[in-house]
Amino acid sequence: MTIHTYPDIAREEQLETPDYPPEIDDACAAIKDACDGWGTDEDKLIKILGSKTPYERYLINRRWGELRSKTLRKRIGEEFRDNDLGKLIQFLAQPLEEAECEMIRLACRGAGTNESLLYPIICGRSNEDMQVLKKTYFEKYEKDIAIALDGELSGDFEKLIFYSLQAAEEEFNEEYHTEEKADEDADAFYEAGQGSWGTDEGKMFKILVNSPPEYLEMVDAKYSEKYGYTLWKAMEKELTGYAEKAAVFIFGMKIRPAETVAKLIKSTCAGIGTDELELSCAVVRYQRLLPE
Repeated sequence: MTIHTYPDIAREEQLETPDYPPEIDDACAAIKDACDGWGTDEDKLIKILGSKTPYERYLINRRWGELRSKTLRKRIGEEFRDNDLGKLIQFLAQPLEEAECEMIRLACRGAGTNESLLYPIICGRSNEDMQVLKKTYFEKYEKDIAIALDGELSGDFEKLIFYSLQAAEEEFNEEYHTEEKADEDADAFYEAGQGSWGTDEGKMFKILVNSPPEYLEMVDAKYSEKYGYTLWKAMEKELTGYAEKAAVFIFGMKIRPAETVAKLIKSTCAGIGTDELELSCAVVRYQRLLPE
C-alpha cells in the first residue's frame, strides 16, 4: 500500500470528541494571545503551529472551533496578507486535507494551471487518503474535484491525473500478484512503450497506478532483467513534460517515498530563486516523512 500522508484521525469515519491534552488548550490560548492586540505576533504563531505534528494541528483546529465562534483558518486569514508567508500559516491553521484542497484551488487559479503544484497532491497517494481528499473537496467547495479539474489539464498529463483520482491501487495479494503476473505486466509495459511505434500511455498508467508497491517492485525487477533498465528509466524515455514528472513521482512514492519527497523539495529550490509556495506546500504536506 502506498504510504498515508494524513494522520489516522483524518480517515476515521465516526469522529468522537477526543480527550484534549493540556498542551492543546495551551496552544489555542497562545494563538489567541498572538493574534490579539495591536499587530500579530507572526514569529510566535509560526513557532506554535510549525512545531506541531499534523495530528496535533488537527486537534488544535478542532479544539479552537469548540472554543471560538470563528474557525482557526478564518481567524488566521484575517491576520495575514495573501502572500507566501500568509498562505503557509493558513495551511498550518487547518487540517491537512483542507489545506490540500486550498492548494489545488491555488494551482488552478488565474491564467494557466500550476501543474508542478498540482501533480504531487493528486498523484502517488493511498486510496484512503484520496477518498478523504475528494470528500473534503466536495464538502468545502460543493464541487467534485474531477469536475473542478476538467478543462484545466490536457493530454497524457490529464489522463494520468484522472487515473490517480480513481483511487484504484490494488491490495497486495501473494496469490494474485505472482512472479508470473509480474513477468506479464513487465512485457505489457514494454509493449506499451519501447516495444511499439507509438506509446500506449493508458496501459502504462494503469499498471503504474493500480500496482501496490510490493508488486510494482516485482514488475520493475522483471523489466530490468528482461530489458536492461528500470521502469523509471523507461518512463523517462517514453513520456514527456508533466506526464513524465507525475509518472516518475508516482513510481517514487510507491518504491522510495522519502527519497522522492526529498527530490521534490529540492526541486522547489532549483534554478533562480526558490518557489516559496511550492516549497511551503511540500513541507506542510510531507512533514511526517521529513525525519526519514
